[in-house]
Amino acid sequence: MPNENHYRVVILGSGPAGLTAALYASRAELSPLVVEGGGGDDPTDVPGGQLMLTTEVDNYPGFTEGILGPELMDRMRKQADRFGAEFATGEVKATVLKERPFRLTLADGEFTADTLIVATGARAKWLGLPEELEFRTKIGGVSACATCDGFFYKGKEVLVVGGGDTAMEEADFLTKFADRVTVVHRRDELRASKAMQTRARNNPKIGWLLESVVEKILGGPGEGVTGAIVRNVKTGETSEVATGGIFMAIGHTPNTAIFKGQLEMDDQGYLLTAEGTTATSVPGVFAAGDVADSRYRQAVTAAGSGCQAAIDAERFLSH
Repeated sequence: MPNENHYRVVILGSGPAGLTAALYASRAELSPLVVEGGGGDDPTDVPGGQLMLTTEVDNYPGFTEGILGPELMDRMRKQADRFGAEFATGEVKATVLKERPFRLTLADGEFTADTLIVATGARAKWLGLPEELEFRTKIGGVSACATCDGFFYKGKEVLVVGGGDTAMEEADFLTKFADRVTVVHRRDELRASKAMQTRARNNPKIGWLLESVVEKILGGPGEGVTGAIVRNVKTGETSEVATGGIFMAIGHTPNTAIFKGQLEMDDQGYLLTAEGTTATSVPGVFAAGDVADSRYRQAVTAAGSGCQAAIDAERFLSH
């Protein structure tokens, strides 16, 4: 008698990578199960991934007028569902990948899988301010992706929070649109490489607020971000800084904790894959999207790698 909790392909994650993998696996008649996530204590951990927490998406091909992040993910889910993908909501508590079939434990049961596609994504690190989530998801004006949102800040002044290479890259990129970019960093020295520092310091549109932290985001519905309260960590003095947007560039955390000791990762926790494929260090386990991508982190690149992972899984199963 067949095991009702056994699948040829299980996909962890329901962002662009996971849902594209589900679409391709379904069309290959592999009847995948998508474990969507959600159900935990984190209000930002919702089925559909990080795009569920964004407003307008203007850089996904095919939508000339843009599309809301949640609507885009809803369309992707319905498309995968149309071809027969199954869905389970919940958080994977544990995995056993030392032998096939792989075992996955959720709060309400256990599944086994011949192949596994990990598309659990990565989360931007935020400041943790009480008002931050509302600005990110409803009001607008707070972002962790200059490539995604920089265009909307033409002619404005913006802040970039961070002192590493990513912050320097974001600040430099934003000067293509914003009139003024001010980097806010809690230390008196930057962590970025010398080359990146030199490039940023030579850009006349970039200013600096060192030894400083953002304590409060100002603004509200209808006006977006209008400013920030910034505190000097050395003197304790606070000041109001006018700004039209705040970009967080303090890093990302890949959602790979449950795979530690089972799948090879880099020192930041991103899954390592064989060059030119989505294959991880364990045969039959594939990685797609931001969980294996610390460089691009775009919805369209995640979707592309989801397609690759499904094709890799199909070929693995056929041998």
